Amino acid sequence: MYKTTEIASSEIVSDNPVHQRLLFPYIEAAKMVSGDMLEIGCGTGRGVAVLAPSVKNYTGVDKNEPLMTKLTAEYPSFKFIDMFLPPLKGIADNTFDYIVTFQVIEHIEDDLAFIKEAHRVLKPGGKLILTTVNRKYSLSRNPWHVREYLADELKNLILKVFPTIQTRGIHGNAKVMAYYEENKRSVEKITRFDIFNLQYRLPRWMLQIPYDIANRMSRDIIQKSDGKLVSDITWQDYFINDDAENCFDFFYVATK
Repeated sequence: MYKTTEIASSEIVSDNPVHQRLLFPYIEAAKMVSGDMLEIGCGTGRGVAVLAPSVKNYTGVDKNEPLMTKLTAEYPSFKFIDMFLPPLKGIADNTFDYIVTFQVIEHIEDDLAFIKEAHRVLKPGGKLILTTVNRKYSLSRNPWHVREYLADELKNLILKVFPTIQTRGIHGNAKVMAYYEENKRSVEKITRFDIFNLQYRLPRWMLQIPYDIANRMSRDIIQKSDGKLVSDITWQDYFINDDAENCFDFFYVATK
């Protein structure tokens, strides 16, 4: 199931800080959502059980037929659709009260079309809750991402379609920052061999496997050197505030 380090596993100890970071926005969103909800990019279903008690109807879409089949069996009262997007094929206008899409837009070629489709299927007054990584805090090029954004770049993209937006950011406490700095040192030890800056010059497809190997190596190195630092981080070590410029991940809420 976990063919790439892009899918952080709750079952792999060295993935724990990333898993907790990805779990945190679901816990925040569960306080906000209600009614009919769509999750774009539901992946392994990390957040389904977190969101389910808050909504009347849940629909999840992702391009992974085996996962969608598995999630359908686990949650028979919910709807899961195997779909390459955009567009959101077969979904009518004005259908959902809320859309959540976490760590997805950075993988989408046509990001403006993606935002337009989210707007289309939301009911009037409906809300889009979106997270993605802040390029300012990326430690290297991630070849699985088509692009990454700075705070104003993402805000301006969304405002091309939505009339209003709340821009906030996901941050970490001292424990999380200690892990980030340790990870930074580990990544720098690996990337120092890239004397020709190939990570930014080669096409993405050529870098994906080397990136995964290096990323797994970095996580394992930290786990072996300071296992307690890795295993002790929980979702409660992350928090949201209005500083979108200096966060790990953006937490943007746009209203139709």
